[in-house]
Order: sequence, then structure tokens, then C-alpha cells
Amino acid sequence: MAVHERRRLLSLAYRMTGTLADAEDIVQETYIRWYRLDDRERNAIRVPAAWLTHVASRIALDLIGSAHARREQSSGQWLPEPVPAGLFAEGTPADPLEHAVRDDEVNTALLLVLESMTPLERVAFVLHDVFAVPFAEVAEIIGRSAPAARQLATAARRRVRAGRTRVVEPGEHEDVVRAFQVAAREGDITALLRTLAPEVEARADGGDVVRVAPNVVRGSDRVARYLLGVLQKQPDIRFEELRTADGLAYGMLAGDTLVGITAFHVEDARITDVWIVMDPRKLTAWMPLEAD
Repeated sequence: MAVHERRRLLSLAYRMTGTLADAEDIVQETYIRWYRLDDRERNAIRVPAAWLTHVASRIALDLIGSAHARREQSSGQWLPEPVPAGLFAEGTPADPLEHAVRDDEVNTALLLVLESMTPLERVAFVLHDVFAVPFAEVAEIIGRSAPAARQLATAARRRVRAGRTRVVEPGEHEDVVRAFQVAAREGDITALLRTLAPEVEARADGGDVVRVAPNVVRGSDRVARYLLGVLQKQPDIRFEELRTADGLAYGMLAGDTLVGITAFHVEDARITDVWIVMDPRKLTAWMPLEAD
């Protein structure tokens, strides 16, 4: 199978699960099933890409249900895995804003909305609205009628529209995030507050491996004091700029080891969301950073 087909399946699986590890497992299992077919069975498949999509989606549907059960038993917040900007893109757009719009399809805010859906809603939405799979095929994949598949996608679409945020110019995002970083590094709470929206929320995901704040921290004053407190407790942490699907972010390094990634959402020149991922299983895509 061509490289672009594997990238397409990985993109689909990541949107359905929110982690690259789960997406890789789905793609690997899909190809295992493909190569288990004999020549006669493979030759009978008229559209291999559709077959692969069907199988990957069925595997993802089963995985999403079990993942939801595991997360309900875990403590703390769950965040999707941060991925490098343009990871799933075919080619590189010349316009930075076009790149940002593409990445908006896999950013943290959208993936959190997808996470709030039922497994059937999520799969129906990703298949139809993102990958343009006809409802007749979606229905076959999820084991429902075509009208039911349409209703599931419609319900999911409402949630996405309700949670959809504006894509800001990359320059605006970067200016605010860099001002935030300077204020945080200098411990200047007044300057830090100027970068935060009044209703800002901070979430941290340690994956039950790293100890982090278990609950969402809300409000600019509380978020500012929480973040400054974290930095005071870890004065040796250094920060390195990264380009994620959320735009400019910061890798957190202890010595030469990447221990976390902090990403942001910006609207109206203020940060509205701070996402801190410290689960080491969600940092593997960035491990070459350690050698820099």
C-alpha cells in the first residue's frame, strides 16, 4: 500500500482516538488483516482504500468504547496527544494561515469536543464530515441504518459547531504566547494576567503517571497563580518552542529529557485555554527534540 494511504488511515484513526499510539495500533491491525487475505480475497476487493477505511473504522469503534471506560476510572484530566504541525498534511501550503486552518482539523479544542461524543457519533462524524464517506457506507461500518448514521453525524456536527473557535492569524497567536512565556519566566503576574482571558481554563494530563492538578483551573487569577506555582517548584525546567497543530507551543525539558508540552488557544489577543500534557506516552512524536 502507498505511503499516502497509510498517512490517510493514520489521520483518520488519530481523529477517532486522540492519540498516535492508538492510531498506530489501529493502522497496524488494519494492515495485518489485509495481508492475511489470500490473493483471491484481495483481488475480489474492488476499492482497497474503502476496504481499509471500513476495517480501520471498525477497529477504532471498538477501541473508543474501551478507552472511554478506562478514562472514567482514571484520575485527572484527559487531553489528546499533541502532534507536530502539518503531520497529516499532503504537501506544505504556502500560506501560514492555510496551514493553521488545516491544523484546526486536529487541534486540541476540536479533539476535546470529539472526545465528549458517543463512539458512534464520533465515528460517523469523522467518516462523513472529515473523510466524505457516504452515509450508506458509514451505516454499514457502524452497524446502523443510513438515516440513523445521518442523525448521529448531525448531532455530532451540532456539538462541533457549538465548540468551534476562530482560527487566528499565526502571528497573533505567536505574539500572545511569547508574551505569556516572558511573563511566566520572569514571574511577572501583572504581565501574565494581561495575556490571559478572564475565563481562561488550564488543564493538565499526567496520564496517572505524572502528578498534575487533577481538576480544571478556571479564571485568569487562579490560572496565573497555578502556573507560576508550578514554575517555582521546578526552577530547572527550560522551555523550547515547538510547532503543534495548536500553533506555537512550548516543550518542557528537564536536562535533556522532554517532560511535557504546553499548548494554547488564543482568541481576541488573549489566551483562553492552556493545555499541559505530561503523560510520557503522549510525547513520543517529539522525542528527537531531546537530541537538539
